[in-house]
Amino acid sequence: MGVTDPAGPVMDRDEVDRALARLGAEHEAIETSLLALQDHAGRRLLEGAELTGTTRERWVSADASITLLWAYFDAYTDALRSAREIRSRRRWSSREDLVELTELLRGESVTVAGSATAAANAPTLLSAAGRLTERFSLETLVDRMNELYATSLDMVVTADAVWSALPARIDLLAAELQRTRTLAHSVGVRPGEHPSGDDLERITRILTRLRADVVSDPLAFWVPAQGSSAPGGGRPDTGAYDRQARALEEVRREIDAVLTVRQDAEARLITLRDVLSRADRTLAEARTARGEVLAKIAATEVPVVSGPPTALQEQLATAAEYRRTAQWHRLSPLLESLEQKAEDELLRARESLTAVTAPLAVRAELRGRLDAYKAKVARHGLAEDPFLIERYDAARRMLWSAPCDLRVAEQAVLRYQQAAAEALGAPRVPQQSGPEDRRGPGA
Repeated sequence: MGVTDPAGPVMDRDEVDRALARLGAEHEAIETSLLALQDHAGRRLLEGAELTGTTRERWVSADASITLLWAYFDAYTDALRSAREIRSRRRWSSREDLVELTELLRGESVTVAGSATAAANAPTLLSAAGRLTERFSLETLVDRMNELYATSLDMVVTADAVWSALPARIDLLAAELQRTRTLAHSVGVRPGEHPSGDDLERITRILTRLRADVVSDPLAFWVPAQGSSAPGGGRPDTGAYDRQARALEEVRREIDAVLTVRQDAEARLITLRDVLSRADRTLAEARTARGEVLAKIAATEVPVVSGPPTALQEQLATAAEYRRTAQWHRLSPLLESLEQKAEDELLRARESLTAVTAPLAVRAELRGRLDAYKAKVARHGLAEDPFLIERYDAARRMLWSAPCDLRVAEQAVLRYQQAAAEALGAPRVPQQSGPEDRRGPGA
């Protein structure tokens, strides 16, 4: 092995046989990979699709790379066939054969002629710009083919992964969207008449555009995996799809609410009428009570009682009309608003009645306190005390006369209470500014 040539030391027969076996195994592996790439569903789809954007740019480059890959492989195949033919001439190769084999197996003996299109579109494929031929050693050629294969496969696998994931999901969502639109139309949720109808139209437009974009530019919907060098490392970007799926779910919930209104509308309308009727009766009672208070209680500010809420009655009539004409999408928000307003109106009516009847409650409390002290005095044997009788009669006349001055009557009750306390030997009852002490004589 002392003799050398530009390829290095001349290989012996065993080295040649081992090199041919290794190169033959690599040839089979490369051929299998290239055939798999050629038959890959993603590559066939890319060939037949009308591509745009990033995908179109990368496919032009990847397609040129695949073309060049086959040119490299053909050159590799020819070089390997030539080497095998030289080795098969003799069982014991001559020195001239070994020199030739060494040059073929280790030297830059493979010349690849590439097309101008491949050279222009496949990046970093040729070592010098403008060169349409390049010389390689078989080992260098294998490395170059591996590099081109990895980049081409990554592009094909990525596009195929997006096409496999997103269009089918978009189609399923579009089918659900169509069913939702049919249901929405049946309950009156239509574009221009209800916000959810407008939302359905918007989702339809977005899904149609999204599917077209995914089909023509799948690489725009790919998120590469950080730090991954494997072909197809990453995942489809489903963000735009997910947003429309959530929007459709919100619309479905709104339509479900409308359907619930359609089923429960009559019961809710009956309940509303009952609540408003109770509010009207309470207000009528408050107005009657106000007249009684004005007639029986003197020197008291009695709040004015408002009339029945005609606006709510008009809205209730509108709700009934919506139900009759099956305008469920309009009935739903109107019922929700009316239910709250009706409850508020009933509460207001009750508060009005309480405020109007407050003087009568005070008078009743004073009467109860007066009679309680009278009973207490009687239990202690002082029922015939002239002074207590006088005080009691004075207070009673004021409380049972009309109109009753509550302030004067309260003072009369207080005076009787003080006189009773003194007669019973109890501490004197302190002066009070109002009818706050309503605990009775047993306090």
